[in-house]
Amino acid sequence: MSMLASKQDMVFVQKQPGFEIKPHPEHSRLYHIELDDSLLQTFFAGLSEVNAQTLEYVPYMRLILAGRLSDLFGASLGEAVRGILHDRRSGGFTVGVQEQAMDPESYVKFGTAVSCLAGTPNFDAMSGTYYARFTVKDTDDSDSYLRQAYRLFTLHTDGTFVEEPTDWLLMMKFEERHSAGGESRILHLDDWEELKKFSDHPLASYPFTYKSPPSKNIGQVVKRKTFFKQNNGTCICFIDQFVYPETIAQAAYLKELSESLENSAAVMALPLPAGQLIMLNNTFWMHGRAAFEKHPELHRELMRLRGVFTEV
Repeated sequence: MSMLASKQDMVFVQKQPGFEIKPHPEHSRLYHIELDDSLLQTFFAGLSEVNAQTLEYVPYMRLILAGRLSDLFGASLGEAVRGILHDRRSGGFTVGVQEQAMDPESYVKFGTAVSCLAGTPNFDAMSGTYYARFTVKDTDDSDSYLRQAYRLFTLHTDGTFVEEPTDWLLMMKFEERHSAGGESRILHLDDWEELKKFSDHPLASYPFTYKSPPSKNIGQVVKRKTFFKQNNGTCICFIDQFVYPETIAQAAYLKELSESLENSAAVMALPLPAGQLIMLNNTFWMHGRAAFEKHPELHRELMRLRGVFTEV
């Protein structure tokens, strides 16, 4: 369990007619939302006229799906989702389809609906639409750690190399075979032992240059401060792969920062079953992935959405 969060901080624990919010069994800062199975069946049964292409081509249909979730499970579900993500003591939850659907199209619909309870998904240039689906397998020649199975995918935040803000992140597991290891690694910024050391450093507010590799399909160059304040809390924007320091001193700061994050005792490896998603506040949660164990038939498919909070 996470060391610094306590059960009395779990202000969103509740039981409603359509859902129950519980403390997450693996991490004391996270919640797990359990939905009513019969209502989930009704949700999926009513979406026969909607497919992934419809959601890609007609943006308002994404919000229609969120509206159906709200109609079925109650407006309090969306209120809880937004409240959890904004709550600095938590900022994250898991929820799944609970075996009421097993196909990728349904997973896209579910993940889209949940995400749009919180806000608006950003355009994902890697995929050319509002979400990305990608596989991790035994061999890969990609230009980043995202698909390289046997490397540690170091802790980072999303959206470092794009102009628009990235307030939240959603990751959903679709399928996995011959998969050992590869757990999601997460770190809440307030649990990091050396947050003050690095956020008070003279380079903490320096606008570093970020550039993305060709696979991201983004040609822009952006400047990002590593640490910034939001709602009176310290937030972070960082990924080691795409930041371009200009001096030896800057490089040393970034290297030491990354190593400190990786070595934090508060980093948790969180299992995520197929059909389940995790949603995190991207400004004070960092995420990465443990290395997989070698297997020639390794296969894992995930979906990613990231976006901004919107007023309801």
